[in-house]
Amino acid sequence: MPNDDRRLVYSTDGSIPLPRVQSERKAKARPKKPGIPDDGVIRVGLERLRGSHLTLVYGLEARELDAVGKELRRRCSTGGTTKNGIVQLQGDHRERVLAYFNERGRHAKRAGG
Repeated sequence: MPNDDRRLVYSTDGSIPLPRVQSERKAKARPKKPGIPDDGVIRVGLERLRGSHLTLVYGLEARELDAVGKELRRRCSTGGTTKNGIVQLQGDHRERVLAYFNERGRHAKRAGG
C-alpha cells in the first residue's frame, strides 16, 4: 500500500488483515557509538560528572577487574567502583593509575583529549 493514509480504527471482524505501518522512529538509522577497542591496551581517561572528576580505566579483563579496582582504590586513597567492565575512581588519578600499570609491565595509555 504505497502512500495509503487509511488506517483501521476499530473492527469486530477478525478476518481483515491489518496494515503494517513502520514507525518513523524505527525507520531512522541511529548512529553507532564508538565502542571500547579490544586490543589489549588499557586506557585511562577522565570524565566530568556533576562538577567532579572520574578517572575511568577501560580494557581490563573480566577476571582481573575487581582485584585491580580494589588495588587502585587503595593506592589512590579514594572511592570508586567497578561496573560494566570499567573501573571508576573518584577524582583525577590518571598519573597514579598509569604508573601502577607501568610498574607491572602492562601497556597503558591515556585516553581522550
